[in-house]
Amino acid sequence: QVQLAESGGGLVQPGGSLRLSCVASGFTFGSYRMRWYRQAPGKGRELVASITSDGGSTNYADSVKGRFTISRDNAKNTVYLQMNSLKPEDTATYVCNALNSWYTYWGQGTQVNVSS
Repeated sequence: QVQLAESGGGLVQPGGSLRLSCVASGFTFGSYRMRWYRQAPGKGRELVASITSDGGSTNYADSVKGRFTISRDNAKNTVYLQMNSLKPEDTATYVCNALNSWYTYWGQGTQVNVSS
């Protein structure tokens, strides 16, 4: 059974940091590109960061460039999103996504709230 399980969300003050994790199971993790999306209430889904299957290349939305870092550990079937210098506008549900040429899988999401 395919599963993507996110964790690491929570409440943090502006300027703080969080590290999100997404553990994959039920498919060949190392063959999939991984992405983090986020969706805030009343807004559309935004692609935050992506990483290639081997971890050799990453891309970021302009809104998080320089503050967020995506990484992966294929031995642990896990993708991470390190979020630094968090802002109130980063408040959203963060969802991980796995995709290749044929399939795409989604997690349930983890909530991040940035507030003082």
